[in-house]
Amino acid sequence: MTEEQNIVYVGRKPVMSYVLAIITYFNAPNAKEVVLKARGRAITTAVDVAEITRRRFMEKIKISKIVIGTEEVKEEDGRTRAVSTIEVLLSI
Repeated sequence: MTEEQNIVYVGRKPVMSYVLAIITYFNAPNAKEVVLKARGRAITTAVDVAEITRRRFMEKIKISKIVIGTEEVKEEDGRTRAVSTIEVLLSI
């Protein structure tokens, strides 16, 4: 798998859509890790996705690393605002 193929960007879809995406990635040959990325309000969904996947479907998955941060986003009116981000590294 290339670096970009193992990233799941969390947005507004239902939680189970992202859970299915993670399970699909891990079922590929030589898949060892998947990165969940989210920002803003999607952070809570990303945490739910990681926990549902780990507790209900793939108990062998470990949360290897969590990175939190802030991005500056320009609004249409020219102002900038800070948006929180999270990356959760899931691995077998």
